[in-house]
Amino acid sequence: MDKVNYYIDQLDKELKKVPYLNVIDEKSKVPKLKTYITIGFAAVISVFIFFNIFGDLLSTLIAFIYPAYASFKAIESSDKNDDTQWLTYWTVFGFLHLVECFSDQILGWVSFYYFLKSIFTLWLSLPQFRGAEVIYNKYIRVYLLKNESAIDSGINKAVKNAEQLYNKAE
Repeated sequence: MDKVNYYIDQLDKELKKVPYLNVIDEKSKVPKLKTYITIGFAAVISVFIFFNIFGDLLSTLIAFIYPAYASFKAIESSDKNDDTQWLTYWTVFGFLHLVECFSDQILGWVSFYYFLKSIFTLWLSLPQFRGAEVIYNKYIRVYLLKNESAIDSGINKAVKNAEQLYNKAE
């Protein structure tokens, strides 16, 4: 029970950083109400995803809402480290989304796919884990560095072909 209270206290400390949520505690006069509401909301969302009730939609929202807002905050800050973190996240997210597009018919049959996807997405996006950096540095960066000249050549060729087609159309 001490561990549970420890994690509740840690979550409460994090939630205190969100001014809108502090209003809940102030108005209700119930300590940590915002924390318990957050835990309840997360539990309901987890059950929905676990039993695939709007699983695709909810897992996509998890992958998008917080990272998009955190990216906005990073763009507006003067610190460039957070920019790198979120550029890395979106690079990994884009790559994984591309893979998912080609395999979604198969992945849809995997038990608890959207639940696992949600957990994986949280691992990728939450700053405590920085999972996107792990995937990027271990796999994507290695691949791109090895194939950079071929990719650049292909892009240049595609741009030239597009310019030729555009010039012919005029």
